Amino acid sequence: MELRHLRYFVTVAEELNFSKAALRLHTAQPSLSQQIKDLEKRLGIQLFNRTKRKVELTTEGESFLPYAQSTLLQADLTIQKTQKVANELSNCLSISFGPVAELKIFPNILPSLRFDYPDLKLNLQSMNEIQQQKALESGQIDIGFVRENLTGPDLRSSLLFREKLIFLLPKTHPLCRYECIPIRELDHEALIIASPEHAPTLHRSVMHFSKQHNIKFNFIQHAGNILFNINSVNMGLGCAILPNYIEPMIKNHPNIAIRSLEVEPPLIDLFMSFNTKNNQKNIEIFINAIQNKKFQQHY
Repeated sequence: MELRHLRYFVTVAEELNFSKAALRLHTAQPSLSQQIKDLEKRLGIQLFNRTKRKVELTTEGESFLPYAQSTLLQADLTIQKTQKVANELSNCLSISFGPVAELKIFPNILPSLRFDYPDLKLNLQSMNEIQQQKALESGQIDIGFVRENLTGPDLRSSLLFREKLIFLLPKTHPLCRYECIPIRELDHEALIIASPEHAPTLHRSVMHFSKQHNIKFNFIQHAGNILFNINSVNMGLGCAILPNYIEPMIKNHPNIAIRSLEVEPPLIDLFMSFNTKNNQKNIEIFINAIQNKKFQQHY
């Protein structure tokens, strides 16, 4: 038994006329009559009494009618709810991000995006660099803001900007006497460095900088996130080299100072990456919003 059989039965029961019911159902009367007979055979009961002058429900038919109507109503509601979910998914954009996007990208993009596309639902997920790459590759998210130029069969990336690294140290540190710290003064200084498991690009940049200039840092701690890095400096555990997006967070900080170095630390890139198999319409909307802002290439 199929839903169409129930729909045919309910329509005939409402009209009590096969010709009128056939018109409502946009089908031929002989075909409708055969469908009702097939339903009666399947159920093993007679649903209608038919004469040349009238059609009426049998007692069994009257009993069956409310259940058939309820089943059709439930089927219609199920279809509507499923279509609603599908429509919401088609209007959803999943975005992963790290702190830099939260501070430098979203405040410039999201307010106007919300205004221009009020039906677009944004699913924002905070992830570290490695988590973002895995989520992009699997299609779990549509867009990510990462430090690596991710490439692959389904991945595309574009450079948003290059960011300076800054040197942080406790205000009580002896090196605070310098406005510009000589490189050789950094030898054997305690340094909190980003964890390679959570921020591999930043970790590699700092390691390459120290190797390039033969700086013998004392790496005392791997930090799993930026806040731990900052708090470690705040507690006087050591110094740190971090992207300059954190500068507003520590401006006028009572315990942390920023100093320039005799040799400029390297720049670190920020890319916007997306999965080409995901919802391209919504991805394109977001990319256009990013491009319209024209972020500075160097921060």
